[in-house]
Amino acid sequence: MFIGEYQHTLDEKGRLALPAKYRADLSSGAVVTRGLDRCLFLYPRNEWEKLASRLAALPIAQSNTRAIARLMLAGAMDVTPDKMGRMLIPEYLREYASLERSVVLSGLYNRLEIWNAGEWEKYKQATEAQSADIAEKLGELGL
Repeated sequence: MFIGEYQHTLDEKGRLALPAKYRADLSSGAVVTRGLDRCLFLYPRNEWEKLASRLAALPIAQSNTRAIARLMLAGAMDVTPDKMGRMLIPEYLREYASLERSVVLSGLYNRLEIWNAGEWEKYKQATEAQSADIAEKLGELGL
């Protein structure tokens, strides 16, 4: 289970050191892909396979399901952390998420999100400002 928020830096080669507590969960391989809100999603292989299977089963006749499948499946890349717990984030994904030196990893149960640190801060502040409205809508869903 991934939880928490971690500040990290990308090195000059585009490698990201993973938090030590998550390295074992990702040591057998992972998949990084385009996420929503201009961040990246990082899934352990078993979680990725579940999601990819569901995406592949979506009806291709609907433009919105084609779009999300293209965004996530075509953007995906297998990654395996090296002996020092670093993984290389491909350049096209770094560009998509505007990743620079300072990044934030956010744990979201079955995945990690990788954010440009400045964009994460803006997103977090905006969400916190709307927290009462979000909580009310979640209450309508029974949460």
